[in-house]
Amino acid sequence: MSPETTLKKGANSEKPNEYEKLKKNNMKTNFFESNNYFIDEKVNFENCYKIYNEKGENIGAIKQKLSVGQKILRLLLKKAMLPFLLEIKNSDDQLEASISRGWTFFMSKITVKNAQGNIIGTIKQKFKLFKPTFKIFNPSEVLIAEINGDWKAWNFKIIDTSNNQIGTISKKWAGAMQEIFTSADKYNVNIESKYSNMENKIAILSGAITIDMVLKESK
Repeated sequence: MSPETTLKKGANSEKPNEYEKLKKNNMKTNFFESNNYFIDEKVNFENCYKIYNEKGENIGAIKQKLSVGQKILRLLLKKAMLPFLLEIKNSDDQLEASISRGWTFFMSKITVKNAQGNIIGTIKQKFKLFKPTFKIFNPSEVLIAEINGDWKAWNFKIIDTSNNQIGTISKKWAGAMQEIFTSADKYNVNIESKYSNMENKIAILSGAITIDMVLKESK
């Protein structure tokens, strides 16, 4: 066998590996391109909620960032007054979006940022007994959606500015997902597939995905 033939053979043998690598990368979709998310309510010692897709695959997590000082303040003051920072990360531990709040004394205002740190929305929260309302605005302070419902019954609607329902947050789901997710410790966030404004969708989903942790921080 000539050196030239050996070289060609070696080059060809590397192609499948490169192809598989490219194929694997192409199969990865943007975190916010999905329309169904299942969030594990169980908080571990890291203050982390795991996020799953409709196939039961772990696609990310909600992580709460707390400094030593904040941990001490949580022992002395009400959580509803304190700042918080929640990060939505994908399965590679890369930041997808973040939700944060400063010191709060009256109505809570929450900032939503994308992975680049740019503000893509704000959320104004009203909490009345177990029926909270989240009004979601774009960076120009124009209302784009609202989340309202019953926290105790775990039944929320996501509606647009025309009062059309574009999504739900619930502990009830049907079909094949019932066989995958049977735990009462999870809740489902669903948004209509026809909703096409990606920046608004990220702001809305960020608020919906983190709703349980945000509500617990507001008590």
